[in-house]
Amino acid sequence: DLGGFSGLVACGGFSYGDVLGAGSGWARSILFNARLMERFAAFFARPDTFTLGVCNGCQMVSQLKEIIPGAAHWPRFRRNVSEQFEARAATVEVVESPSILLRGMAGSRLPIAVAHGEGLAVFGTPADAAAAVPALRYVDGRGRPTERYPWNPNGSAGGLTGFTSGDGRATIMMPHPERGFRAVQLSYRPQGLFT
Repeated sequence: DLGGFSGLVACGGFSYGDVLGAGSGWARSILFNARLMERFAAFFARPDTFTLGVCNGCQMVSQLKEIIPGAAHWPRFRRNVSEQFEARAATVEVVESPSILLRGMAGSRLPIAVAHGEGLAVFGTPADAAAAVPALRYVDGRGRPTERYPWNPNGSAGGLTGFTSGDGRATIMMPHPERGFRAVQLSYRPQGLFT
């Protein structure tokens, strides 16, 4: 029962199993259970709630888009263009969006850890790609949105790696902002960063 909660955070780190596609299994455990789906839908419909999905949690929450108001155009996340697991620091820019979790941060460029094998944002249709509300994107060393590897570790169009719902109460992102509070936690970082 989610009635007593205002916030829901679906974390990463292979939260639902140390396997590729774990986010899909996690989402299906909700979508294929009528009682759970009803409870999650009621939570998302309440105007006093917020949701954050990171990495596996991003994959999971993105697949719940049919029950999240204003998220109908979100992508699914597929295997990286590099066809390998990517663990590194990447520069992410916060773009202007209604996300309540990123409010006041538009234009910020931050080094954030990434650790995923399935982060490529894939939209159902070109109309979905145009209508989705972006919140984060990978940028190169000059601060330009990029699709080039390794600055964009998954190859998503426009460097997009985070999205939010129309009202900003639900935000999903592939990068792991929670992993970078100490430089020694990063498996890779550009020389001179955090010195």
